[in-house]
Formats: sequence, structure tokens, C-alpha cells
Amino acid sequence: MSDDEQGMTHEELMALPVAVTLDTANRALLLGRTTGYTLARCGKYPVPLLRHGRQYRVARAHLHRHLGVAAEGPSGNE
Repeated sequence: MSDDEQGMTHEELMALPVAVTLDTANRALLLGRTTGYTLARCGKYPVPLLRHGRQYRVARAHLHRHLGVAAEGPSGNE
């Protein structure tokens, strides 16, 4: 992974849309493009995938849960 391909900050993770492309999820998970797509095709991607035609999407909630990221602010009982 090159210097310009880094993980995401907490602010970037919080600002993600409800579903993101596999490339965006790869970046959040610190996976290279080839590795991410290979894992997706083999059914071994670290979070559940959504299929939209021939494209993969990843739910923001799955990324947040996998990364242990929580929105800042008051916490309630879930």
C-alpha cells in the first residue's frame, strides 16, 4: 500500500454513507484493492457484503462494528 493509500480517520468513518463501495471499505480496513476483491470473490471478506448487480457494497454499520468504532456522544442501552 502506498503512502497515499492510508486508513481512515474517525471523522471520515463517521461521515461514510449508509453503504460504501468495496474500494472505500478496503481503505477503511487497510486492505489493498487486489486483496479486497480476492477476499470478496472467495467469500472471505472480513465483513458481510451486499451485491448490487456485479458490484459489491459494504454497509457502514458492518464496518463500524468490525472496527469497533462508535459515534461520539451520549451512550444509551442498546
